[in-house]
Amino acid sequence: MIIALTISSLLISQLIQPKFFVKQNYLQNHDQFSSNFTYNFIDPIIYCTTSIIMEVQKKMRFNLFLGFLMLNIFWAGVKSQCNEGCNSLASYYVWQGSNLTFISATLSTTINNIVSYNPQITNPDVIQFGSRVNVPFSCGCVNNEFMGHQFVYVIRRGNFYQRIADLIYSNLTTVEMLTRFNSYEPESIPEGGQLNVTVNCSCGNSRVSRDYGLFVTYPLRPGESLSAIANESGLPERLLQDYNPGVDFNRGSGLVFVPGRDQNGTFPPLNLNSSSSAGISGGAIAGISIAAIVGAVSLAACFYFVFYRRKKVKEESFLLNNQSIENGPGIGLMEKTSEPGPLASPKLKGITVDKSVEFTYEELALATNDFSLSNKIGQGGFGAVYYGELRGEKAGIKKMDMQASKEFLAELKVLTHVHHVNLVRLIGYCVEGSLFLVYEYIDNGNLSQHLRGKVTEPLPWSTRVQIALDSARGLEYIHEHTVPVYIHRDIKSPNILIDSNFRAKVADFGLAKLTEVGSASLQTRLVGTFGYMPPEYAQYGDVSPKIDVYAFGVVLFELISAKEAIVKTNEVITESKGLVALFEDAFNQPDQNEAIGKLVDPRLGDDYPFDSVFKVAHLAKACTHENPQLRPSMRSIVVALMTLSSSTEDWDIGSFYENQGLVHLMSGR
Repeated sequence: MIIALTISSLLISQLIQPKFFVKQNYLQNHDQFSSNFTYNFIDPIIYCTTSIIMEVQKKMRFNLFLGFLMLNIFWAGVKSQCNEGCNSLASYYVWQGSNLTFISATLSTTINNIVSYNPQITNPDVIQFGSRVNVPFSCGCVNNEFMGHQFVYVIRRGNFYQRIADLIYSNLTTVEMLTRFNSYEPESIPEGGQLNVTVNCSCGNSRVSRDYGLFVTYPLRPGESLSAIANESGLPERLLQDYNPGVDFNRGSGLVFVPGRDQNGTFPPLNLNSSSSAGISGGAIAGISIAAIVGAVSLAACFYFVFYRRKKVKEESFLLNNQSIENGPGIGLMEKTSEPGPLASPKLKGITVDKSVEFTYEELALATNDFSLSNKIGQGGFGAVYYGELRGEKAGIKKMDMQASKEFLAELKVLTHVHHVNLVRLIGYCVEGSLFLVYEYIDNGNLSQHLRGKVTEPLPWSTRVQIALDSARGLEYIHEHTVPVYIHRDIKSPNILIDSNFRAKVADFGLAKLTEVGSASLQTRLVGTFGYMPPEYAQYGDVSPKIDVYAFGVVLFELISAKEAIVKTNEVITESKGLVALFEDAFNQPDQNEAIGKLVDPRLGDDYPFDSVFKVAHLAKACTHENPQLRPSMRSIVVALMTLSSSTEDWDIGSFYENQGLVHLMSGR
């Protein structure tokens, strides 16, 4: 077999471009075993061997005969022996916005099949966010290489490999697997195209135990441990470790195989008529021995040919990406130079921003006492915020890492082109040492702190309505009155700041997205905060101004209840529920008034008009409608809140649904 492979390699190498042949040979023949240890050990060696031959041929025009001989011996040795098929289960983590209908469609099964393997599901229409469900699928041989199953996924608008792997398939597959079994570029996959989604599986291992024949493909998540998984499955830790040799269960990512229960709640035994084995097969062990000859010779060279070169490519790619960030009007190209900054960090030069002041690092450091902890007033996802006084004006200074350059430019783009009393005003910026944005100082904290923080006095209801109206006006301005229009994408109570007069200003435009005039939606990567994301954004990445409307509806529910967007419903077992779902349950009760009354912030006591609360709750319900087309526009929300703020009697809740004109107004049509 080896001689035949060698001769064929020699003949083909004379007919085909060598570089193309090596690349194709690697893609078609390198193996990925169900054992994580085997895959992690072998794959770099194959890649290194291939890379070395390509480099030698490129630089020395060396004859490929010896190289293909080595590769064919290697690939022939490590070729795994696939097992017969079996039934398997996939542990699907239920993320916010998913449901059994979505999960069953994604993993090509039925809701009834899923329910039969999950006795904890008593109502298929209600599924707990943050829980896991076992989904049945068939496990077989993929490309005569390893045990797995290939699902077919029809690509939706805005989806890409990372999103499909991490969210749609809940980490059951990886970007590497999607790249390997599909020809699309990872960041450019066509809408409507079909994607092969490969999920690893196991049929058991007789060398470990014959008592278990049904296995769960289990994606590890941060915070999980071997002991926790053992307790949940009712299995010994040693058994789980034996089925997953060399795997660290505490690493928070990757797949493990866990014995699963069938529809009767029992562990079915291994099918002894099958050659099932999730471990390293005999052929694989022999392959490793042969591969050691190639691996020992090539590993040293790999450090130069692969790892060093990969590092250089990555560095060059980073510099190139930093220089190619899209720039908006008034913002010049960001260019890295060798001039040392105040902290011996790179200095970004060439940025010019209209209507903003450029500060020096020395000014900012002096104003913040060298960015001391005593001056720190906040911490966000992209940097810390410090208090300082600059040129006679109080300011909030956001210090961002160099890696946050896209978010930095996003805020500059928005805040240098939009000016509204209910949007935080940008004073200036600095690009020395780090990235700095200088805002007007808002001295009364954020809405989240007033609702749930240590603020002694609770916000009166009338103030809460005014804060809602102010925030709505700020959003209505960027949705309706700017060219191009903007979408905030991270509306939440911590991003609504309160000034000394208890008026609200929308802040933090680091995730803001531009849309062309007249565009209904656009494609994007998933960003934002869980609990505030609408279903169409969480599932399909659809972005339109209606995602801000949904998030604003969640904020309205927060103003009523003072609860967080995701509520812990049981402190003992840490069950969670979205605030939207909590209010939806209240609306479905026979006595809505009583149910909603129980959700009102208890710090308000009886000092609030229930009729006004009830109307805001209905407005929030309209904002969080599952169908984005049926949500009101921000303009409609402003009108409704103005009416409510000025005279509660003028807003009849009965006509909210019955009056055709108002229904059209509230649905944004």
